[in-house]
Amino acid sequence: MPKLDLKKEFRELYAPSAKTCSVVDVPELRFLMVDGAGDPNTAQAYREAVEALYGVSYTLKFLSKAQGTDYVVMPLEGLWWVDDMTEFSMEDKAAWSWTAMIAQPAHLTEADVEAAIDQLRDGKNPTALDQVHFDSYAEGLSVQILYFGPYADEAPTIGRLHEFAADSGYALRGKHHEIYLSDPRRTAPERLKTVIRQPVEVS
Repeated sequence: MPKLDLKKEFRELYAPSAKTCSVVDVPELRFLMVDGAGDPNTAQAYREAVEALYGVSYTLKFLSKAQGTDYVVMPLEGLWWVDDMTEFSMEDKAAWSWTAMIAQPAHLTEADVEAAIDQLRDGKNPTALDQVHFDSYAEGLSVQILYFGPYADEAPTIGRLHEFAADSGYALRGKHHEIYLSDPRRTAPERLKTVIRQPVEVS
C-alpha cells in the first residue's frame, strides 16, 4: 500500500534552506487544531493540546489505513501571537496566544474526524479532546527559514527572517508560525529542526 506524505508533496513548505530565507505561497491546508494561551514550556493546557492532537491524528491514520489509504502523520505546528504583534516577544511567552495544529491529508472529512474523536473518547479520552477542531488555514504569501537549535535561542533567526522580509519589500502580517520537525524528547536541543515562517504582504 503506497503511503501519502504531505512533507514530500509540499517539500518547499516543510524542507526549506537553513542558510537562506525564502518566499513561499502557502496554499490552503486542513488541520486538526487546539487553541489556547500561555507559555508552552509551562502551560498544562499546551501539553494537553499536543496529547489530544496526536491522539486524534494517529487514530485517523489507522482508520484511513483500514479503508485503504495510508499516510505519514505530519509534524506538530504552532501559530503564536499577541494582540499587538509589534510587542511580540520571545522573552514574554506567558503573554502568548497559540494554536497547536497538525496538517491532515485532503481525503479526510469531517465525518472521519468525528469518528476518530469518538473512538479516542472511548479509549484514552485525552483531557483536551473536546477542544480539537478541524479547520482550513490559508496562510498565503510568507517568508521562512529552517532553524537548528534550542527553541529558546530562536530570536536571532526570527530577527534575520524579519529583516529579510523588509529588505525584500514586504511588511509582516498575521501570526508567527513554527513547524517542529524534531521530537524534543528524543533530540538534543542543538539538533532540533524547526521551520520558522512569517506571513507577509507587499509593503
